[in-house]
Amino acid sequence: MAQRNYECMFVLNSGRFASDPSGAESNLMELFDRVGAQVVAKSPWQDGKLAYPIDGHRKGLHYLAYFKMDGSQMTEFTRLCKLNDLILRQLVIEHSDTLFDAMSGALIQHGRGGSDGADDDDGAESSNEDAEESVAAN
Repeated sequence: MAQRNYECMFVLNSGRFASDPSGAESNLMELFDRVGAQVVAKSPWQDGKLAYPIDGHRKGLHYLAYFKMDGSQMTEFTRLCKLNDLILRQLVIEHSDTLFDAMSGALIQHGRGGSDGADDDDGAESSNEDAEESVAAN
């Protein structure tokens, strides 16, 4: 099937993430594996007070992920997010190839975290420059 490019902003239970960050990240990576998604870039983003309580939680950690997945798996992805007690909310946006490459490349380049934990990937840097040039040209 056709791979599509997605950006997902999760709001996670900040208490669970703070007590075991590597366990929480592996929990998210298992979710991506179950739907056959390839994570390109991921990073914890912001931890703080929520605008309104979600399921009794007043604090949450925003976690950003860029991934590629077969579009037919989106229903299953949403279902798994709702069943996961680490995830309070999620918002998924589909991106074009150009925008996806620029945004995921910027996340990796600024050291916010790649999918394999290696931030000094020369291939990602050169593809990011190409994507930025393409976006600037438009």
